[in-house]
Amino acid sequence: MARYVTTDLHGCLSTFQHLLEKVIRLRPQDELYLLGDYVNKGPDSRGLLDYLMQLPQRGYQVHCLRGNHDQELLDAARGRKHLAWASHADRNLTLQSFGVPATTDIPEPYLQWLDALQYQLDIPGFTLVHAGFNFRLPPDKMRTDWHTMLNIKEFTFDASRLEGRRLLHGHVPTPTAEIKQQVKKQAGSICLDAGCVYRLNPELSHLAVLELDSLELTLQPNIESPYFITHR
Repeated sequence: MARYVTTDLHGCLSTFQHLLEKVIRLRPQDELYLLGDYVNKGPDSRGLLDYLMQLPQRGYQVHCLRGNHDQELLDAARGRKHLAWASHADRNLTLQSFGVPATTDIPEPYLQWLDALQYQLDIPGFTLVHAGFNFRLPPDKMRTDWHTMLNIKEFTFDASRLEGRRLLHGHVPTPTAEIKQQVKKQAGSICLDAGCVYRLNPELSHLAVLELDSLELTLQPNIESPYFITHR
């Protein structure tokens, strides 16, 4: 059995599917952990959700956490219009993938799936979350501060707050060279967001997947057909 973690897929279905089926060759006995941000920015949010929803039906062990973009899409679809939701270009790509004119028209099964996503997960040796934690808070409050867990971009890691477990997160697009360095030195906190969706940035534009027991890092380049996105 192998344990894999990756994050920030952002509608990059072809890249993710190639990574799972042709590169790491995921098996039913393996465990796959995803740290959120399945939608927005990229070309096929709906297709990616379809694929994720089908994997357990095909016998695969997949554990999906919630990201800030998943929450923003859910909020918009539930009519919480006072909250920000993506740029105009991002919205158009996402709505086109669902084939609907407005977020409120997104089919209910997708919204129910997003609404059921966990914010965090402890597994042997690791704590998984989308963005991170505010380690200045008491431990009980730190792990119920949902907004921070989805959105924080900078924090000072404190291993004692996680009972010695390492932290794996995404959210902040990080150059592949920096991710390699974090893994090589076995850092206590590792960001696995290699900015796959930013196909115009050569230092990003990859999905980073980490096998937890060997700490082997695999970097899969973005192979999507061209789509609009700005240079980050």
